[in-house]
Amino acid sequence: MASVAQCHMLWYLHLCAVGGVTVVDYEDRAHGVMTMDESGGGGRITEVTLRPEVTVAEASMVEKARALHGEVQSVCFIARSVNFPIRHEPRIHVQ
Repeated sequence: MASVAQCHMLWYLHLCAVGGVTVVDYEDRAHGVMTMDESGGGGRITEVTLRPEVTVAEASMVEKARALHGEVQSVCFIARSVNFPIRHEPRIHVQ
C-alpha cells in the first residue's frame, strides 16, 4: 500500500506542477484489503483505496486537481504493475 500511495503522490505532484496546479499540502490515508487463502497459509492484497487530502493555492485549481488523480494510474509504474484495483477518493481543499 505504501508503494502504491507514494508512487501515486509523486506522479500526481508532477502532473500538478506541469498542469499549473499549485499543491501546498498533500496527505494520504491509504486503505488496503487483504484476502486470506482458504488453506489459511497466506493471502494477497485484493484492493487499495487512496484517500488523498490535497490543498491547492487557489479555488480555480480545484477541478483540475481532482481530475489529475485519474491520470496518475496510466503513468505510475506500480499502479500499472499490480493485479488489483486501485480506487481514488480525493478531497481537495483551498488554502
